[in-house]
Amino acid sequence: MKKTIFLLVLLISASLFSQQTNFDKYQYIIVADKFDFLKETDQYQTSSLTKFLLKKKGFKVFLSNETLPEDLLVNRCLGLFATVIDESSLFVIKNSIQLKDCYGITLFTSDIGKSKEKDFKKGYQEAIRIAYDSMTDFKYTYSASLVDSIKIVKKEAVIIDKQSNTITTPIIAETTDIIIEVKEENTTPSKTLDVLYAQKITNGFQLVNTKPEVVFLILKTNVKDVFIINNKNGTLYKSGENWIAEFYENNLLVTKEYQIKF
Repeated sequence: MKKTIFLLVLLISASLFSQQTNFDKYQYIIVADKFDFLKETDQYQTSSLTKFLLKKKGFKVFLSNETLPEDLLVNRCLGLFATVIDESSLFVIKNSIQLKDCYGITLFTSDIGKSKEKDFKKGYQEAIRIAYDSMTDFKYTYSASLVDSIKIVKKEAVIIDKQSNTITTPIIAETTDIIIEVKEENTTPSKTLDVLYAQKITNGFQLVNTKPEVVFLILKTNVKDVFIINNKNGTLYKSGENWIAEFYENNLLVTKEYQIKF
């Protein structure tokens, strides 16, 4: 009996804690341009309505297919990611608004908004509005001082010759800006990168491997050769002839290099 009471208290405390997150360190909200339970982008204007409502909280809000600010492209953890959850039954539309951080952790879920409207557009919009109206305890005032600072460190290139087991680094001339790389001849063949194939979708591409499996869903940005990895909360950018994917997995930053055939 004591164990049951303890677990109950623990669950209640965890629930309360999850709703008491300090949102003041988040400057942006990115609203999914297409919710999972709908077939089309911004169907019934559900995404646009969610964006409009969340703006009232004081955030800078963007749809995921819109041009995003440069600082948000560099650091996606400046933003929250909003979607609408659907739990509708046969005769009642039931929606709630959910917010996640850049690690995919749910930080806030509104109460469920319900509508008995038979017209889908009116019904979904009414349910979303009711869900938003329940967010009375969602307080927000942006504070830049709470944002975790990101230090961009330029790493010195390190060249590893696997055959001779030696490591060399660039030599920087003292009187010029020329960087001279010292490297012994390496007869070891370069590593083979995984190849992904791009298939066009709305506002971006899905990248599939040879199995075939969908590895990434990427969305276009206003920056050339930079994409948002929509299903991983990360970024994809071109480096030379190859592409670098950076995303968080189990709270760790993962960096992978690919060849991509567009």
